[in-house]
Amino acid sequence: MKQSLVAALALLLQAGAFAADPTAPAGSVERGKELYLKNVCYSCHGTVGQGGDRGAGPKIAPDPFPYVAFEMQLRTPRGNMPRYPEAFVSRQDMADIYAYIASIQAGPKADSLPLPKR
Repeated sequence: MKQSLVAALALLLQAGAFAADPTAPAGSVERGKELYLKNVCYSCHGTVGQGGDRGAGPKIAPDPFPYVAFEMQLRTPRGNMPRYPEAFVSRQDMADIYAYIASIQAGPKADSLPLPKR
C-alpha cells in the first residue's frame, strides 16, 4: 500500500500536478525561509526550490507537492535525502518551511522577456 502511494505521488510530481496544499498547517513564510537556509535545504534544492545542480536534489517549487507527502519525505526520506526527526525539525518548523516553499512564485515565461538590444 505504501509503495503504491509513493509510486502514485511520484507520477503526479513528474506531471507537475500539484499546487500548494490548502490543508497544510499554518506556517510563517519569513520564518520558513530562515529555516530553509539554516537547515541548508538550498544545498540540494536550490535557494528558491528550483532543484540542485547536477541532480543534487529535485525541484520542489513552485507548485510543491501536498503537505502530507512533504512531511513523509522529511521524516522518512527515500533516496539520498537525510532524515529530519522532530527533535531536529519540529512540526511548526516543518509547517513554516512548507509555507516558504508554497510561497515561491514561478518566474516569467521566456517569451515574455524583452529581447536584448544589439
